Amino acid sequence: KYLSLIKFSHTIFAMPFALIGFFLASKDSEPEWSTLFYVVLCMVFARSAAMAFNRYIDRDIDRDNPRTAEIREIPNGTITAKNALIFVIVNSLLFIGTTYLINPLCLALSPVALLVILGYSYTKRFTALAHFYLGVSLLLAPVCTWIALRGEILLQDMLDIVPAVVLGLIVMFWVCGFDIIYACQDTEFDKQAKLKSIPARFGVRGALRIAAVSHLLMIVAMVGLAFVSQLDALGWIYYVTVAAVAVLLTVEHCLVKPDDLARVNIAFFQVNAIISIGLFLIVSLDLLL
Repeated sequence: KYLSLIKFSHTIFAMPFALIGFFLASKDSEPEWSTLFYVVLCMVFARSAAMAFNRYIDRDIDRDNPRTAEIREIPNGTITAKNALIFVIVNSLLFIGTTYLINPLCLALSPVALLVILGYSYTKRFTALAHFYLGVSLLLAPVCTWIALRGEILLQDMLDIVPAVVLGLIVMFWVCGFDIIYACQDTEFDKQAKLKSIPARFGVRGALRIAAVSHLLMIVAMVGLAFVSQLDALGWIYYVTVAAVAVLLTVEHCLVKPDDLARVNIAFFQVNAIISIGLFLIVSLDLLL
C-alpha cells in the first residue's frame, strides 16, 4: 500500500540519472561500490519522503479531484493522513542518517536537499512554475551523487561539479516537459480549484508547446554534456543515443494532442521509462568501451 502511495515504480525516472552520475564521476578511478549502495538508499528514502509528503499535503485536493479521489490512498481511506506523515518523517530521518555514512559534506547538505524536495508540494498553490521546481528537485539526483563521490575534490575545485550540473539540467528539462504533459489532464480542475499550473495558465495547446520547448532544451543539454571537458570518454555511441532520445520525445508529443489526452499515461510512463533506462544502459556501455 505504501509503495502505491509513493508510486515506487516511478523511481525508474530519476534513479538511472543518479547511476549515470555515479559512473561518470568514477570513470577515472575504481568505483566505490559501497558509496553507490548508500546513494541508492538515499534516492529511495528521499523520494519516498517527498512523494508521501506530496500526497499528505494534497489530500484535500486529491479528494475533490474526480481523477484522483478513488485511486489515491489517503482520500480513499487506504492509508490515514497521520500514518502518511509518520512515513514521511521516518524516511526523512533515514535519508539524513544515510548521508552520514557517505561524507560530511553530504550530511551538511542533507537538510537543504530535503527542504527543496519537500517544498515542491506547496508550489502549485502560488506559481505555475511548479513543474520547473519539480525538475529542479530531480536535478539533485546526479548532483548529489557527484557530491557523494567527489565531496573532498569539490571543496578544492568547484568547477569539478560542472558535468553533474549539466546532467542535472538534462533531468530538469526532461521532467518538466513530461510533468506539463501529465498536468494537462487536470486543466479544468486546476482552474476551478485556483491551483497554478502551466496548462491552467496557458491552456492545453500552449502547455504542450512549452513542454516541447523544454524537451528541446533537454536535447541541447545532452549535446552539451558531451562537450564538457571531463567527459571526453563519451563518443559516437552517445551521439546516436541523443538522436534516439530526440525521436522518442517526438513520439511522446505525437501521442498527445490538445483535443485528445487519452494516451497521456502511455506517453508519461512507457516512453519515459524507455528513455531513462535506455540512456543509462547505453551511456554505461559507451563509458565501458
